Amino acid sequence: MREAAIYYFAYTARIAPEMMTEVAPGAQFQFIAHLSEWRLDFPINGNGWEGALPNVAPAPGSTVWGAVFEVPDTEAAALHSVEGDEGRTASVVEAIDRMGKRHDVVTHVFAGTDEVAAEPSPEYLDFMLRGSRHWELPAGWIAGLEEHLEP
Repeated sequence: MREAAIYYFAYTARIAPEMMTEVAPGAQFQFIAHLSEWRLDFPINGNGWEGALPNVAPAPGSTVWGAVFEVPDTEAAALHSVEGDEGRTASVVEAIDRMGKRHDVVTHVFAGTDEVAAEPSPEYLDFMLRGSRHWELPAGWIAGLEEHLEP
């Protein structure tokens, strides 16, 4: 019998395989997908990181790319906890895979104000970039993340 699990849309540092393994060692990569009509911003106080942390929010004309993992229910609490420590709460959203199929997934969204912080954490952003490259997300998405590192 297969263990119960959630589909988790990773766009934060957990998109990097080593960061996901730390929190949910049983997580299995499933596919890459995007959140249509959502944007990425950096409104969260760094909470120990030098700089702001990421969030996604609905925004017409924008797209957020990420990796979808199957996370065993027994490890979901740890995932929710680490994301909660960074200021985000679990939310069910619709992700679209590269074949156009729609999936209900869990991701984490900042519940605070809509103000965008000035500068993202370079170290945190590096995890996002490494994971995005590892899963071969679109080149335009990766270039957009890299722009946040430019002085």
